[in-house]
Amino acid sequence: MTYVIIARWRPRDGERDKVEAILRELAKEVRTEPGNLQFVVNRSVDDPDDFLLYEQYASEQAFRDHQQTPHFKRLVLEQAVPLLARRERQAFAVLE
Repeated sequence: MTYVIIARWRPRDGERDKVEAILRELAKEVRTEPGNLQFVVNRSVDDPDDFLLYEQYASEQAFRDHQQTPHFKRLVLEQAVPLLARRERQAFAVLE
């Protein structure tokens, strides 16, 4: 079952450039994970402070494994989360 995560990030005022840099680095790292099928960072055309992350993993376990990687802990938990005003996440399964 392909496991999909849709995440929305909104940086705190003045933190957009830092969050964007973190997301660029995160995308490169996540795309090398064995269970990752796709990791795409999007920015709203109407609101440059609104980021949408589209992630696909081979399974829910692959997503759990992703959350245990050193780059996730460093880039997301340690660096990005303190810069965010909002962080939301939803999980989906691809209909096959």
